[in-house]
Amino acid sequence: MKKFLPILFLILLSTNTHAQFIMRHKTTRSQPVDSLDLQYYAREKKVWTAATQVFGLNMSVWAFDRYVQQADFAKISMHSIRENLKEGFYWDNDRLGTNMFLHPYHGNLYFNSARSRGFNYWESGAFALGGSAMWELFMENEFPSTNDIIATPIGGMAIGEVFHRGSDMILDDRKRGGERIRREVLAGIVNPMRALTRVINGDAWRVRQTSGRQFGIPDVSIEVSAGIRIIEVQDEIFDKGAGLGTTFSIEYGDRYDGENIKPFDYFTIRGSLNVQASQPLLGQLNIIGRLWAAELLDTKKDYFNIGIYQHFDYYDSDTISNVSNEIPYKMATPAAFGVGLIHKSKRFKDWDFNSYLHINGILLGASLSDHYRVSERNYNLASGFGWKTGVNISYKDKVGVAWIYEGYRLFTWKGYPEGTDLATVDYDNLDAQGDNSNATFNTTSLKIDLKLKDQWYLTAVGTYFRRSTHYRYFDDVYSKSGEGKLMLTYKF
Repeated sequence: MKKFLPILFLILLSTNTHAQFIMRHKTTRSQPVDSLDLQYYAREKKVWTAATQVFGLNMSVWAFDRYVQQADFAKISMHSIRENLKEGFYWDNDRLGTNMFLHPYHGNLYFNSARSRGFNYWESGAFALGGSAMWELFMENEFPSTNDIIATPIGGMAIGEVFHRGSDMILDDRKRGGERIRREVLAGIVNPMRALTRVINGDAWRVRQTSGRQFGIPDVSIEVSAGIRIIEVQDEIFDKGAGLGTTFSIEYGDRYDGENIKPFDYFTIRGSLNVQASQPLLGQLNIIGRLWAAELLDTKKDYFNIGIYQHFDYYDSDTISNVSNEIPYKMATPAAFGVGLIHKSKRFKDWDFNSYLHINGILLGASLSDHYRVSERNYNLASGFGWKTGVNISYKDKVGVAWIYEGYRLFTWKGYPEGTDLATVDYDNLDAQGDNSNATFNTTSLKIDLKLKDQWYLTAVGTYFRRSTHYRYFDDVYSKSGEGKLMLTYKF
């Protein structure tokens, strides 16, 4: 069971700075899925059973909010439902972590209510949309949220498929006794709705001749880093703060597989956790999942493949100290899709050189605002496009360098009228994405891995954040901040 513990923690928390590993150590040995398992999970899909589980989830959460937390928004009635249906969807003013992470996480629960019952990736996304629509229209006395009906199902699909595949690696229907209990519990922490489904249908204790894994065992690489993190803001007053940082990285599947069969046969997940005064615990979370792929070129010198990818990006920080009131950065894109190109050079014997490029359309994004301060929100909601590119170079698994550049161009097209006093406005009826503006957010990172011994590495990471926002009714703002990390890394 020890080999599954790092997988569990990384899936729950998850990395920093790059979509592909510089030097990839494989944690698992690839094993194809058993034909008996494929046959077992090809059973009839029951739409109403999955829909009932989604309905039950919403009712359970609502009952907790209403009767345990005594939350005002949960005090619904026929009048509130009629008003929601009459008024339609509004842009809401919840904080970034709620709208851009917690809502997609909740969407993952809807998604896995269906995914764990045999529905595929796309079909399960429909259940996530249905669950989100039910909640927005009927389960709150606040107007339904435009951004939630986008972020919850689409972001939930990305997070949900990662958790579904993570739990699949942990489960093993051949085991008995304490080993079986530990696996079921760990998989349930990763994917609660799959655990519930297995209890309902009896799979949680049914012993079979094969493992019951739907995807076999793919190539998986894991990195864990911990060390010192320093973040700085450069404005009228130079300000910086120091603390502890932990980063986690997972690469699942074969990046050079040009015959991608199912969505998320290949994905990367990366995240950053902070132990630092005034900073949010979750500072970064990025998921890139391949939906489709095709091989373009495979010669003695070079390899190229092209694919369609889903992207989930989340960057969050807060004011460093009372010296400066500036927030270094806030940006998120829970709903983004695009085209990706992956390259590997075969020209060198001892050197490994690979690179990637992604161009994305962003259906929903968010970017820090210098003026919009309404309720809990200090960012503009937006849509637009983005790009990601990176180069990895390593020598004999001893030293590696990665350069990464990401850019996001976001347009806030529904603002509030000029002259609106945001300090006195009735924000419950303010249907605005934020300031009329367009913003460009860029990150540039350089990472160096130096092997110390066995699977231990010394890692140094420097990241530069830049934001340029053009406002219709205010002066343009250009801000920049930096981040440095010196960490000890273990490659499983």
